[in-house]
Amino acid sequence: MSFQQPYLLLLLLVVPIGIALAWWIARRGSRYPMAFTNLDVLAEVAEEQRSLKRFAPLALLFIALALAATAAAQPRATLTVTGEDATVVLLVDVSGSMRANDVQPTRLDAAVAAMKTFLSKIPSRYQVGLVDFSSSTEVLMPPTTDRSALNEALAYLLPEAGTAIGDGIDTAVKLAKASLAETGRQANGKSIPAAIVLLSDGAQNRGSIPPLTGAREAKRAGIRIYTVALGTQHGVVTFGFGQYLNSIPVPPDPATMNQIAQITGGKTFTAVSASQVSNVYKTLGSQIGRRKERRSIGSWFAAGAAAALLGAGAAGIALGPRLP
Repeated sequence: MSFQQPYLLLLLLVVPIGIALAWWIARRGSRYPMAFTNLDVLAEVAEEQRSLKRFAPLALLFIALALAATAAAQPRATLTVTGEDATVVLLVDVSGSMRANDVQPTRLDAAVAAMKTFLSKIPSRYQVGLVDFSSSTEVLMPPTTDRSALNEALAYLLPEAGTAIGDGIDTAVKLAKASLAETGRQANGKSIPAAIVLLSDGAQNRGSIPPLTGAREAKRAGIRIYTVALGTQHGVVTFGFGQYLNSIPVPPDPATMNQIAQITGGKTFTAVSASQVSNVYKTLGSQIGRRKERRSIGSWFAAGAAAALLGAGAAGIALGPRLP
């Protein structure tokens, strides 16, 4: 926390000075003795004088003064804030290697379950689109706030053929820009309220756009890409049967996923189990669209000062002396 007017914190000296003055007055006692003919009244007054409750109004007053002095110094703090709206494109690899079952029940099934978790965590006002890619790309769902439609679209994800990561990024970037253009929320060369969550389980072997070229395009558009490298280094896909059975190694490509995230200012993750990929998407659902921002919090202290001042008044009335 920092202060725009730190010198006003000197007003806090009023508090210890006031406490010292109150203690001195209490220690002096009453200068003028009072005569009580009713011993019951005397006992009641003596008990009241010994009670610490009588200091409650004064304590609340000092708290109010401290909070007011802090508010006057205009404190600021770094807070995590949620954007008013954003567009997120889920970009999913549906190459044939997503049939591999090193991530149970299969890589694709685990990814679909994780994306459903993501949809339950991301703010409901955010628009989410769905794009898959294999040898080519396909927009399964334009950005929408309809979570039911998105969950239904996830059912259409099926393993196909090759892996065209760069082409997938290109399609996702264009989709995000088109969605934002509809609301006029675009900015050239600056970060815009859009992100891509890319999941892939292998290296590019199809397509016309290299993955890093697609990443640089996303960077120019101001779109961050969060990447997930899914699968183990020992994953295989098995084809055929009997003596014609053939197993093909299908290791993920975390190095490329990391480069894509670094270029665009996103984050990269690896997942070698269904629980890990679920946790990754749960984390992303809670973080995307949120950012750190310096904000004034003087109003918080001012509200606290007002509440303490009201409390002091109420305590003064409740604990004030009563006539017998």
